[in-house]
Amino acid sequence: MNAELGKESLIVDQLKKIPHVKEVHPVYGVYDVLMIIESESMEDLREIITSQVRKLDGIKSTLTMIIVKNQ
Repeated sequence: MNAELGKESLIVDQLKKIPHVKEVHPVYGVYDVLMIIESESMEDLREIITSQVRKLDGIKSTLTMIIVKNQ
């Protein structure tokens, strides 16, 4: 995700408190924060992202990539 300048650490701390968030890392490059979420369904994933993650102060944009397992 992309964060407002200077809000990266605050966002990382807030994301770590959200249930189903397994990993959160600040990164350098095109994006500012990388997060891994595990959910039981696509509907649960959508709910977590739209209702909890994207509403955090300082998040400018997100990009969701689904990991395909067992291939």
